[in-house]
Amino acid sequence: MSSTDTPSNNGLSYAQAGVDIDAGNALVEAIKPAVKSTARAGSNPDIGGFGGLFDMKAAGFRDPVLVAANDGLGTKLKIAIEAGIHDTVGIDLVAMCVNDLIVQGAEPLFFLDYLATGKLDVEEATKVVEGIAEGCRQSGAALIGGETAEMSGMYSNKDYDLAGFSVGAVERDGILPSNDIAVGDVLFGLTSSGVHSNGFSLVRKIIENAGLSWNNPAPFDESKSIAEAFLEPTRIYVKPLLAAIRETRGVKAMAHITGGGFTENIPRVLPEGIGAKLDLANVSPPPVFGWLSKAGGVIESEMLRTFNCGVGMVVVASPDKADEVKSVLEANGESVVTLGTLIADEDCKVTYEGSLAW
Repeated sequence: MSSTDTPSNNGLSYAQAGVDIDAGNALVEAIKPAVKSTARAGSNPDIGGFGGLFDMKAAGFRDPVLVAANDGLGTKLKIAIEAGIHDTVGIDLVAMCVNDLIVQGAEPLFFLDYLATGKLDVEEATKVVEGIAEGCRQSGAALIGGETAEMSGMYSNKDYDLAGFSVGAVERDGILPSNDIAVGDVLFGLTSSGVHSNGFSLVRKIIENAGLSWNNPAPFDESKSIAEAFLEPTRIYVKPLLAAIRETRGVKAMAHITGGGFTENIPRVLPEGIGAKLDLANVSPPPVFGWLSKAGGVIESEMLRTFNCGVGMVVVASPDKADEVKSVLEANGESVVTLGTLIADEDCKVTYEGSLAW
């Protein structure tokens, strides 16, 4: 046996430095069934190679434009770590990417994840990836690869971080927002499942100031702990929106309501000289938002600029197709509210009438 076969008495191994290659291999084996469950036309369900493959021709596109998005979870992930609940954050990770793809009319094709941790816990990481696979199934994206990094010098043992990357495709003549957005177009809102994945630095501050812990019953829903209530995963709107786009040809634009709320996100998809007028009386915020507003003393304008306040996606529809768009969305499981209309506005801003009913 040569001197390179075994370490000397004073030598170090990679595991002693904080990286367990065997644990990484065990994770790859553990997640293979979840990854294979996301297979779709164009994807290769096998993992372990140096890169993931996707066949656009097999996916059925004729003149596609690729659309890419990436995101993370911010400090919502801190709640999952502190509460020891790891099976839903993967859904959030996918949602934050694919909901950004669909607003440009793009069908999500594939997804890749990045998990960085101080010490790899195979059981916890498997739960995270199984959540990612569930998000991929909900959106129709294939999970074709990922990376797990064990970095003891960067993260404490229990901490981990997630990032997601997704690519979608849209036919060249179907890119949104369309170029015919006009005054009088109708604004619909698709209800959210709760806070989704934005504003959690403020959420955590409010909970801290209220003297509450994650295992306390949620003041706005005592059937759940505070952690369970706030870890409700972000709603994935992809499949109902794809149906509305393809079946009605009446969807002109969409806005994913993330950080910045209505106030910042709707103007991102409007052309020069057009603004949005919203009737807040039509919105029914889930109880969590009323509690956050009251417990934190957060005024309505700040709530509207920080949270989705009960609407996770806004759809701009042509007036002659509005009823059809709404009908298709509802037939595909969405709760739809009529938010308002587009108006002439040189500042391209959102104006409000009425108030949110906390």
